[in-house]
Amino acid sequence: MEGIRSSCVLSCYSSKSHFGLQHLQPFIEYPFLSLPLRLPPKRGLTTANPRLRSCFPSMALQVQVQDQQAFHKSKEMLPKIDKSGRFCSPRAARELALLIVYASCLEGSDPIRLFERRINATREPGYEFDKASLLQYNHMSFGGPPVTTQSVEEADELLRNDEQDSAIEAEVLSAPPKLVYSKLILRFARKLLVAVVEKWDSHVLVIDKVAPSNWKNEPAGRILELCILHLAMSEITVLGTRHQIVINEAVDLAKRFCDGAAPRVINGCLRTFVKDHTGTNVAQASSDSKQEVPVEV
Repeated sequence: MEGIRSSCVLSCYSSKSHFGLQHLQPFIEYPFLSLPLRLPPKRGLTTANPRLRSCFPSMALQVQVQDQQAFHKSKEMLPKIDKSGRFCSPRAARELALLIVYASCLEGSDPIRLFERRINATREPGYEFDKASLLQYNHMSFGGPPVTTQSVEEADELLRNDEQDSAIEAEVLSAPPKLVYSKLILRFARKLLVAVVEKWDSHVLVIDKVAPSNWKNEPAGRILELCILHLAMSEITVLGTRHQIVINEAVDLAKRFCDGAAPRVINGCLRTFVKDHTGTNVAQASSDSKQEVPVEV
């Protein structure tokens, strides 16, 4: 993986070529042990009319929150916890792998070594992790369309709930991995990272072909989306997971941690990748079958 620091790059695009991992560090400085993937809440207070904003703010108040029905439905879908009280679902492994790849790109480090550092990091004296937060953590908490509230009090309550959810996610995602994830999930997450490293160079070229031009023009703002693409493509090609499962998981990660049209774009990029990848494999198999086999007489 040493070669990644000098030659292997994140598929972030500039007018020249791709940025190397070590060149991404100036964008954001976060300590890797306290880096939550949760982006700033998409929900905010806005007013539909500037005139009402100054005269009757409560009448024009809108809150960017999840659709109520989807919100309550997602709350019912609790994460899978094993007997030891740790996450044991593949979704948790993919989230962890995404966290590591994203953080490694920000600081220009080796994803696998960063993973090992997190696993073996010494806990601060007096640190205690509340395992109850794992039961409150929701892997399926997605953003949704805006809803209009009837009062400032209602809007404040929704925002408080959102802030509580964000605090839970930050606590879980920044906690020592051994306290959060089962051994099986940690092994799966490491396999994903090894796959990402193995296919990094080749997938940079693939992403260069399938990613939209506006992503190429703003690489610093699309690091997370590009990490999702790397993660999904590597799981398909190296681990052999069914592409339908991987695409659905990647889209859900985009819905959860990205905004705007990212889920739709990632879905399109991966489907194009799978189509080309499948076609290449079929052509290779056909070519191999046509090769003459010498027969000894």
